[in-house]
Amino acid sequence: MDILSKARQLESKLARTVDRAAQQWSKSGPRGPLEVLHGILEAVDERIEPAGRGTHVFPFNKLKVSILAVSPDARARFAGVLDGPPTLQERISKKLRDAGCAAASPQVRLAYVAQADPAWTCPEFHVEFNRGPAHEPPPPETALVREITLAVTNGSAENPTDALTLDRINLGRCPEVRDRRNHLLRTNHVVFTDAAGAINETVSRAHAHIDRLGNGEYRLFDDRSAHGTSIVRTGKTISVPAGSRGVRLQSGDEIVLGEARLQVKFA
Repeated sequence: MDILSKARQLESKLARTVDRAAQQWSKSGPRGPLEVLHGILEAVDERIEPAGRGTHVFPFNKLKVSILAVSPDARARFAGVLDGPPTLQERISKKLRDAGCAAASPQVRLAYVAQADPAWTCPEFHVEFNRGPAHEPPPPETALVREITLAVTNGSAENPTDALTLDRINLGRCPEVRDRRNHLLRTNHVVFTDAAGAINETVSRAHAHIDRLGNGEYRLFDDRSAHGTSIVRTGKTISVPAGSRGVRLQSGDEIVLGEARLQVKFA
């Protein structure tokens, strides 16, 4: 290991030790999404290894990042930061490129959990580093990934039609949702335009979201919106209460956000 690498690792360990000590003495509580993001990037930085002649390597091609999020609101706050842009995977890849790691673009899997494992070294998150075959066949669920198309039929949005395959799709008014201190809480993927009339005013800034599950289905969830969320299917209205397990979407459904509407279609 060269002197620069040793110095970099020592600096990272000292910074992490000081951060934990400051948090304990100040009793400031859990770290926020941006602090957790920096902690994840520090954990990646620690695994970079010197390869001689001033070069470095990252010996892992798979990362599983587990985040402690005990409520939907907590998950939304983390998603607003980690889902990007740039995404967590893009940030990690840039970190490795900046460190001089050639062809380093590991697969990053993000998971939210309701309870931290006692083995975690940090109470808010944990990173698992793994190395698998370079050309591992895609998991069976890849074949189940369907593109969902959401077309605005009532109200106005930045994009009249969005075709997406994300694990989580946020629906709301304005591209970003921030708190009173201007901290980013959430990024919307289907964006209803702000100050665009009475219909759009019934869409909350963080109104609802759609989750793509491992079996290929999409489910709609209400994020405690002011004017409610529902689905119109074959002329019948299906309510989507806040805090519920959500409702599975079908092609041809119409999502109702307040008075705004989106037509659902699967590729």
